[in-house]
Amino acid sequence: QVQLVESGGGLVQAGGSLRLSCAASGRTFSSYAMGYFRQAPGKEREFVAATVMSNGDRYYGESLKGRFTISRGNATNTVYLQMNSLKPEDTAVYYCASSKLPYGLLSSGAYEYWGQGTQVSVSS
Repeated sequence: QVQLVESGGGLVQAGGSLRLSCAASGRTFSSYAMGYFRQAPGKEREFVAATVMSNGDRYYGESLKGRFTISRGNATNTVYLQMNSLKPEDTAVYYCASSKLPYGLLSSGAYEYWGQGTQVSVSS
């Protein structure tokens, strides 16, 4: 059984930083890419960032580029999301996800497995 386990969410003041971690496990797990989406109350799920596990190529949501950085961990099937200069509008549940598809990575439909979500709250 494949599991994506997330950690690192919490409450931070505006301008602060948080680092999210996501580790995938499962005997049959393999992925082309892993990424993060977020969903704020009353809003649609939004693409945050993704990275290709084989070569480290990265993709970011347009409004997040420059503040957020996604990276692969030394352990296989692990990714990190470094979030800097956080704003109250970044408040959301952040979901880790994995995809076997080499295309459509900005869309949630490309992702097969999802984590349980971790809450990020940014106070003003």
